[in-house]
Amino acid sequence: MEGVKEIIVAGGMVPVFNHKDPEVGCRVVQACYDAGLRVFEWTNRGAEAEGLFKVIKGYIDKHCVGMLLGAGSVFDGETCKRFHGMGASFIVSPVLEPEMALACKKLKIMWIPGCGTATEIHQANKWGAEIVKLFPGDSAGGPGFVKAVLGPMPWARIMPTGGVSPDTDNIKAWFDAGVCSVGMGSKLFTKELIADQASLTAAIKTTLELIRKIR
Repeated sequence: MEGVKEIIVAGGMVPVFNHKDPEVGCRVVQACYDAGLRVFEWTNRGAEAEGLFKVIKGYIDKHCVGMLLGAGSVFDGETCKRFHGMGASFIVSPVLEPEMALACKKLKIMWIPGCGTATEIHQANKWGAEIVKLFPGDSAGGPGFVKAVLGPMPWARIMPTGGVSPDTDNIKAWFDAGVCSVGMGSKLFTKELIADQASLTAAIKTTLELIRKIR
């Protein structure tokens, strides 16, 4: 668990992705790595998600040394255990579930729960979450919510997912509000970019440079 938080915060962005074709998944992972990212979230969606996770993990171990792979869309402790056994470096959930908090604590793996209120963020921190996922980011209140929460809770580390896009105004609004990082999925990984690895790599580099400038 040591070092995961720092890598997530340093990068400023966690790519969130899932695809039924493992070749596409590996291509997207490689684009993220080539662009400079060292963290990747593979979402646990679909019957083949765990098998695909194993393929992606094997690819990262061979071709993307130093990249941390996390499992997203996890809802229970047993699933945490399975992904930990497959080499996940962190677990992300769209919900706040005490069973997962306990499981991840025992496994000594970073847990990033989904929160939508100040009370949930406070509870997540009490249960050991070093970073909380504001989800869905835009519907849960957007940058304004983050800024309001960080007033009385400046120690909170908030990472929005949902409603984050790779354009200047959107990125600036989130980081100006005080987020520690952002989760980005479909608004970055469009069908057009997924089909062109060089263009995808360039788009990710541009987004990361934008985040660095804004910070």
